[in-house]
Amino acid sequence: MSAPAPRPELPTLPVTFRPTRTRVVLLTVGAAMFLVITAVALTLEQLSPGERASFIFTALLFFGVLALLSRPKVVANEDGVTVVNLTRTRRLSWAEILRVNLRVGDPWVFLDLSDGTSMPALGIQPGIAKQQAIRDARALRALAENHGTGTDIG
Repeated sequence: MSAPAPRPELPTLPVTFRPTRTRVVLLTVGAAMFLVITAVALTLEQLSPGERASFIFTALLFFGVLALLSRPKVVANEDGVTVVNLTRTRRLSWAEILRVNLRVGDPWVFLDLSDGTSMPALGIQPGIAKQQAIRDARALRALAENHGTGTDIG
């Protein structure tokens, strides 16, 4: 019989979980793309002002999309959890979170909710920093068990 996994220390609240490395990469690439495309637009002499503006608008659009992709986070405090995904923010009380899941192959954490649904929490994702995502998922699970109903289904 194997020993149960050690219970992680509860982080001090409030705590923010976010894929920091992914965020840095996305924003760096976005800024670099913006600068390069803008520089090209301004140095090409044969472009009309409208064409230059369209280059810069396209560069801004690329940067905006990458900034949107860098937005996800999960913020936990004494009252509950705020999940910020790409375009939606949802506030959950601790009692609404029944379980925190990060299974092998999952692209991010899923929260099983008391209304019978499952909600993705893109703020914890094992893409570039797998070990950090596992630690964050365990910490959020421990917080949910400590502050919420403590119900573990299955």
